[in-house]
Amino acid sequence: MPHTPDPETPEDAEEEEPWLSSDEVAELWPVRKDWLPRAAHLADVRVRRFGGESRGTWGAEPTFYHFHPGDVRRATAAITEGHVDIPSELRTDTTDGRRREFWGTLSARVAGTILLATLVGSLLMLLYLVFFLLTVE
Repeated sequence: MPHTPDPETPEDAEEEEPWLSSDEVAELWPVRKDWLPRAAHLADVRVRRFGGESRGTWGAEPTFYHFHPGDVRRATAAITEGHVDIPSELRTDTTDGRRREFWGTLSARVAGTILLATLVGSLLMLLYLVFFLLTVE
C-alpha cells in the first residue's frame, strides 16, 4: 500500500475538506464501528485521534476518530470489493461479523438487565429492612 503523510501534516487551504467522523465512515464502509480505526490502518487511511487522555484512577476520556475524506473515498472501493484484508468477524457484510455483533449486543443487554435487577432487588430488600425495623417494638 502507498505511504500516506502524517495526520498532523497541514493541508493546503484550497484543498481543506472537513475530516469525516466515525459515524460518517461507518455508513460508507462495511466494517463494525468499533473497528474502524483498525480498518483505516489496514487501508492506509490517515486518522486523527482526539481524547483518550488518562484521568488517573477514573479511567480515560472517550476517544474520537476523524478520517481523511480523500483517503476514505480511495479506500471505500477497496474495502467493499475485498481488496483490503479485514477479518470477516469485523465486517458487517459477512455472516461471521453479523453473528459476532448480535452476540456482543445480546450479552451486553443481558448483563445490563442482570445488573438492574440486582440493584432493584437490593433496594427493595433495604426498604423492607427499614420498614421491618420501624414496625417492630
